[in-house]
Amino acid sequence: MSYAQRVSARRRAAWLRRARRIALVTLGAGVLLVSEVSLITQLVSRSEAAAVVRAGGPDAVVAALLPVPVIDQVEAGDPPEGCADDALQARTPDALIGAFGGAEAMHKAILAGDAPCVPLDDPSLPWVVVNKQRPLEPLGYAPEALAVPPSHVVEGSLRADVVDSFERLVAAADAEGAGRMSLFSGYRSYDTQVATYDSQVDARGQIGADALSARPGFSEHQLGLAADVVACGDAGCGTIYEVGATAQGKWLIDNSWRFGWIIRYEEGRTDTTGYNPEPWHLRYIGPELAQVYHEGGYHSLEEFFGLPPAPDYP
Repeated sequence: MSYAQRVSARRRAAWLRRARRIALVTLGAGVLLVSEVSLITQLVSRSEAAAVVRAGGPDAVVAALLPVPVIDQVEAGDPPEGCADDALQARTPDALIGAFGGAEAMHKAILAGDAPCVPLDDPSLPWVVVNKQRPLEPLGYAPEALAVPPSHVVEGSLRADVVDSFERLVAAADAEGAGRMSLFSGYRSYDTQVATYDSQVDARGQIGADALSARPGFSEHQLGLAADVVACGDAGCGTIYEVGATAQGKWLIDNSWRFGWIIRYEEGRTDTTGYNPEPWHLRYIGPELAQVYHEGGYHSLEEFFGLPPAPDYP
């Protein structure tokens, strides 16, 4: 800036100060700053005010007289609608579903990424997803309470809160003409899964074992929410490998969802689930979500929750 320009700027600044004093006398000591700014900006053109600001130095404080934009304050960090409900503190399935106004709404929120309060890795929740990419946390997790259902072949158990739904499923299949079923294998501890997996490795090699059996810490059976069933008749019960060709197996495809269970590993989904088809392997996710799963035509929990396929271990 030239000397002449600096002199001109100082003169303008002095003139503004005089105008400000006049305005203060006229309007009184109680006039708000906003009124002062309004009066002065009527007397001084924007270009002159801007020139004063550009002049720099001590007189640049006059820039404070220029109108200051007011920005509306917006509270940040507000949780999504369902996640704002106080009932979520309980972290129970009913509270979580109720906070969203139902299972369908909660499912949509999960898919949209609007349900951070609904974890898919909490082993205490029935919809937890465990696969080759999603191990249990902790690896040695064990349910708080287990119970042995009346319909069992060996000493198998399930999580205590799902035994009733399993027994109702078994009773309905028999009453509706499909025939009797029994639990063959339910809960397996981490240590039991170590032995189960190792036996498969010994028999088939690791690649073959990984297609049929979960590694320890990656098994749904450790949740107590998985049930391997067998079909039973007058001659006794068959093996798990025979279930798919039985009336009971066909009934399960169409009806297991009514009781909160789904067939976890379906035909044609190995690239997603990582396992060969297991028509005998039922997985409990709760009646509300199982209905959404069935009506939506889903065939894997990965697809249902919008998760990536898990064909292999990391």
